[in-house]
Formats: sequence, structure tokens, C-alpha cells
Amino acid sequence: MIRATFALCVTLIAAPAAHAIEIQPVTSPGGIQAWLVEDHSIPFVAVSLAFMGGASLDTPDKRGAVNLMAATLEEGAGELDATAFAQAVESLGAQFSFAAGDDALSVDLRALTENRDEAAALLAQALTQPRFDADAVDRVRAQVQAAIRSDDTNPRALASKEMARQAWGDHPYATSVNGTAESVATLRQADLIEARNRVLARDRVVIGAAGDITPDELGQMLDSILGGLPEQGTAPLPGPATLGLTGGVTVIDWDSPQTVVSFAGPGLPIDDPDYFAAFVANHILGGGGFSSRLMDEIREKRGLTYGIGTSLSTGIYGQTWGGGSAIANANVGQAVGLIRAEWDRLAEGVTDQELADAKTYLTGEYPLRFDGNGKIAGILTGMQMVGFPIDYPNTRNAMVEAVTAADVQRVAQRLLDADGLRFVLVGRPEGIRQDDAGDSGDAPAPDQAPDQTPDQATN
Repeated sequence: MIRATFALCVTLIAAPAAHAIEIQPVTSPGGIQAWLVEDHSIPFVAVSLAFMGGASLDTPDKRGAVNLMAATLEEGAGELDATAFAQAVESLGAQFSFAAGDDALSVDLRALTENRDEAAALLAQALTQPRFDADAVDRVRAQVQAAIRSDDTNPRALASKEMARQAWGDHPYATSVNGTAESVATLRQADLIEARNRVLARDRVVIGAAGDITPDELGQMLDSILGGLPEQGTAPLPGPATLGLTGGVTVIDWDSPQTVVSFAGPGLPIDDPDYFAAFVANHILGGGGFSSRLMDEIREKRGLTYGIGTSLSTGIYGQTWGGGSAIANANVGQAVGLIRAEWDRLAEGVTDQELADAKTYLTGEYPLRFDGNGKIAGILTGMQMVGFPIDYPNTRNAMVEAVTAADVQRVAQRLLDADGLRFVLVGRPEGIRQDDAGDSGDAPAPDQAPDQTPDQATN
């Protein structure tokens, strides 16, 4: 799928490997703000741009326009057609990437120090003078439509699509950034120009940079890349999404020996005071691989699946707490009952050992993510998108360590209610009755056997 989940994009926010990371705020001569980690050890720089709103700024009748526009930005700019533009980028040893997600349109640049000014000039052309030639648009459109067709025959994609539809109603989160085959077929050059004007503007860009560049040099580079963009986009940023999930089971018939099991309930934003308690709780419940409760109960003790996991989905405009698995049809009823039981049981509390093991893992693996300028640039962008303070990478582990068993129990009691957990099952599950109305009694209890990556980026 031609899609970015910012997932925030955010597969990324990391901590310093062995020492505090120094982030410098930068303001360009033209007033563009960014965060920088300066490192002159290798002659290489990475810049990450995120234009807030992303594909959520599609007009309802043109869903997929922002995604198609983003995927076509590198297909020629100014006097360079698609081939000439690609050759120019390659000759510099540079790399560009453009991706549309529900929360942001992401643009990444990687360049050697000796060629960064030329690379910046090419990127500026792509953003301010995209050609959107008919042959290039048709070629990329065909790729998007192929991705849409693939999703229509993928049970995991079908489960995700149905869960999003039920969760988010008329908000853009409810539909794929790719759009539909019908909506994408109607898009023309004028629609891509309109989509570009809705999204690409200086008032909604956040920027992270890392590598062999000084603050003054970065400021000049950013003015050269972004100075030609309008100050404001032509569309307002979207408002919050209202979660519409109710408890119950939706079954989508699919001829397969296994059923894809997706489940979700209410989540919480990253700036919620209970967020780190939920982060630790999620690790214990289903985010910790073989050490998690769901893996222990469903795989280790009963052999009902190869794997099951949970995650906190912390979109900027709406959040869920859910998970998924693939389970043999005959075992789905039992597995759903066990998931519901564990969803409720966390509110009874966790052991000291579970809490200590979760903290050890979450604080220990965190520094390992800090492994390159490209990732650091993305980290800095993600931090700004979600509103983290500039010292967050150096304080994050302390916030994990501060979580107590009482905190975990409190957030579980607040958010984890099996009666409000929605299941979407794609397959031919046994021991299950579908009830779109959300009757909490449709899933069997654990003894009634017959049986989504991004933990989130910023953490």
C-alpha cells in the first residue's frame, strides 16, 4: 500500500546511546523553525519534514488525492521530467522520499555534505514546481490502484478497513489514504495541484535535522527548500475524531482455514497524564512478545495461535488500544473469550515482577533505536508533532521508571473494558455469533471453547 502511518510516523523516537542527546532549536532567516542534532563525525545530513494534516486534508469526494500527489512529487519538477529528475538526484548520491499518512505528509532528504545545497535545490523544485505530467500521474495511479486491489484480497487489510470504518465514522481516519478505485480513477492534474495547495505550506511544517550541518547552514538550507511555498495552506487542519466503537463482533466471511482477528477499544493521546502507565500496561498485556499475558494464555498454554499482540495507536486526531492475531477457525471462539478475559483481568493489577520486567525491557531497548542521522531527524520531527519537550529523549526513561503498579491498575480500570471491545473477524470462525449492534454477550467466555507498527514510534 502506498501509505505512511505516522503513526504517528513515528516508528521512531529514540534515546541517546550512551550520553545525553543535545537538540538545538533553529530559526532560519526566513522564520522557519526546526530542531537539529549536530554531528560532524561523517559528511552526511538528514532532514525530515512533516506537513501536518496529510491525507486527512483530502476533500471527501477526492479521497486519495493527497496520497497520489505525494507519490507523484518526485516524478519531475521544473524543466526536468521524471527521468531527468531521477537522474539528477542519483548523480548527487542523494535520496528523497515522499509519503502521505493520515497525520502528515512526510518528506525526507538524505545527502552528502558536499552535495547538500544541490540536493536542497532539487527538493525545492519538487515541492514548489511539481510537473504532474499526465504519463507520470497515470503510472503512479496504476500503482495505487494495484495496491487498492491487493488490499481488497487481503484479510488483514479487510479487517483493518472495517475496524477503521466503525471506529471513525465520517472522519478521514475511517477510510484508506489510498482512496478507492473509483475515487482515484477520477483524479486529474488539477486535483493534484489543489491537494498540494491544501497540504504544502509553511504554517503546518515541522522539521528535524541531524548530521554534518551547523544551525546557520541549516537555516539557509530550509529557506532554500521551503521559501517558495505559500505561508498558509488552503484547507484548515482537521478536527478531532470521535471514536465510535462499541462492544461486539463483526464477521466478514472469507474462505480460509484461519480467521484474522482484530480487536480495539478506546485509547488515549500521548499527552494524557496516564499515557506512560498505559504504555507499560500494554507491554504487560500484549505488547511484550512472549513475556505478555496474551501470548502466555493463548499461545504458550493452549497453542491457539503462533502470535498475538497489542498496541496503543496514538494518532494525532484519535486513539485506540487494540491488537490482532490469526487463529484457526475452530479455535476463534475460545481465543476471543480469552482475549476478553485478559482485557478485564489487567484491572485487577499486575505483579511486582511483571512491572519490573516491563520497565527493564522498555528502558533497555530504547537507546538501541538511536542508530543513524536519518532516524534522529525523524525522531525530532515526531517529537514536535506530538508536542514533546525538547529534552524528551533524555527524560523518557525516567517517566517509564516512575510508573507504579497502582498507575497500571488505574489506567486499566479507566480504559480496558471487555464489554466495550470491538472484534472484527475475517474468516469463517467457529464458536462466534456476529452482533454489529454491540451486544457484549456475543463472545463466549474462556471456558466455552467449541476458538496491527507502530509500540508507537515515539516511545
